[in-house]
Amino acid sequence: MSEYRIVQDYPHPIEQVWAVLTEPELMGRWTTTGKGGRPEGFVLAPGTRFRFVAEKTPVWRGIVDCEILEVQAPRLLRYTWVGDEGDAPTFVTYTLEPTPAGTRFTWAHTGFTGVGGFFMSRLLGRVRRRMLAVGVPATLAYARSPRGGLG
Repeated sequence: MSEYRIVQDYPHPIEQVWAVLTEPELMGRWTTTGKGGRPEGFVLAPGTRFRFVAEKTPVWRGIVDCEILEVQAPRLLRYTWVGDEGDAPTFVTYTLEPTPAGTRFTWAHTGFTGVGGFFMSRLLGRVRRRMLAVGVPATLAYARSPRGGLG
């Protein structure tokens, strides 16, 4: 099985990082950094089915179907990820930990199988690194602005 993990530190309190990662109106701001999608139907409750909707491409339908498996706000979110209809789900886990300088965020995406899964995990890992290094900090800055409302 293939997987990838990304650890990123942010100089913001855990509650602010959690809000950027889980509030639908903010989620779309950082996920689109890497050409990801906007959430539809996202609610922080186990059993909730939601999807990320992005631009369709010649090789992808532009939709990721997900189901929330576990929520322990503001420290843990776990959900399934199905990029193509009929595929077996993979699993995304957000883990947040307070640090003296702010918050450490770990994104783990596990459960990829076969050669195709190996290549998909590498591709998604590159995209996520950009989202977490560029998109999340920009969204944290926006959210802390008077327009963003997290003050």
